[in-house]
Amino acid sequence: MFWWWPFGKVPQIEAKTLREQLRKDRRIQLVDVRSTGEFAQGHIKGAQSAPIQSLKKQLPELKLDPGRPVIVICQTAHRSVPGVRLLKQQGFEAQQLVGGMNAWRSAGFPETRK
Repeated sequence: MFWWWPFGKVPQIEAKTLREQLRKDRRIQLVDVRSTGEFAQGHIKGAQSAPIQSLKKQLPELKLDPGRPVIVICQTAHRSVPGVRLLKQQGFEAQQLVGGMNAWRSAGFPETRK
């Protein structure tokens, strides 16, 4: 079995709550664990792309601040589960976006392709 298999529960944040916190500039770090193709089709502004299969290897390159919260994002909130677990093991305060990008888009919140 792969380390990133999406089983179990992890801390979560609702799309509306994340949107409100991002508006307040709470210094939230965003890690998008979808494929690079999915990321290119649209993501939350400020998110860093790190596909779940390579997240372990890419983690040092992301230069995440352990003193700031991290929200892990995928398409439907399945691939984000192991991402949150990995970050928590590394000492980060991490949560997943409930429902992933599908929930963000359903709420009509903005995304970017840059």
